[in-house]
Amino acid sequence: MSRFPLLSGLILALSLAQSAVASSVPPAPRTPSVADVRGTLAAMPRGDVQRGKQLNQSLMCASCHGEAGVAPTQNWASLAGQRAAYTYKSLLDYQTGGRHENPRATLMQVAVKGMSRQDMADVAAYYASLPAMATAAPKLDAAAHARTDRLARRGDPARLLTPCASCHGAAGQGGVNETPALAGQSVGSFVRTMQDYREGRRVTDANRGMRQFAERLTMEEIRALAAYYAGMGKK
Repeated sequence: MSRFPLLSGLILALSLAQSAVASSVPPAPRTPSVADVRGTLAAMPRGDVQRGKQLNQSLMCASCHGEAGVAPTQNWASLAGQRAAYTYKSLLDYQTGGRHENPRATLMQVAVKGMSRQDMADVAAYYASLPAMATAAPKLDAAAHARTDRLARRGDPARLLTPCASCHGAAGQGGVNETPALAGQSVGSFVRTMQDYREGRRVTDANRGMRQFAERLTMEEIRALAAYYAGMGKK
C-alpha cells in the first residue's frame, strides 16, 4: 500500500480525467482526396425535390437559408441554385465532424444530427432546383470590377492563381462534382468561407485546393470577389 494514499488517489483521478477529456475530443478531420469525394458522391441517393421542399420547412432550414434558398441575412449562406452535390457533401461533412470551423458550423452539426443521407439528398435537390438570385452587395467601381473580372476569368499566372471560372463556371454556376455555385452568394458568407480556407480553419477541400487558392488572395480581393459573385443571378 502506498505511504501517500491521498497523493496516489489524486494522481489516479487526474489520469482518469485526462483520459476522459482525450477520448471526448474528436480527431482532427482529414483532408479528403479527389477519390474520397468521388466515392462520397457516387453513394449519394437520388434526391426528391418535393420532399426536400417539405424538409426545408419541417427541419427549419428555411429559418436561416430562406424559404426559397435566399438567406434573409448575411449570417448564412444562400443556397438557391447551389449544386446538389456540394450541398449534400457539406451536410455530410457537418454530420461526420469534418466541419467545425466557426460557431455557425457548430449549429449546423446540431441541425444535421438526425438527418438521413436521403434527407440530405432531398434538401440538396430542392435548393438546386431554385434559381440563383442576386443578393445585396457593395457596388464595385469600373476599375475594381475590371480587376475582379480578370481574376475570376483569367486568374493571375504570376501568383499561380487559376481562374475562379475554371472550377466554378463562367457565370458562377458551379462546376463538376462538389464544386459549388457562387452566383448569388451572400457577401458575408463568401468572405467568411474564404477566410476560413485562407487561415486553415476549413479543411474539407479536396487536396487542399481552396486553401492554396485563398492563401494567395488579399482580403481586398476576397471582398471584391464576394461583391462580384453576389451580383450574379436573377434580379
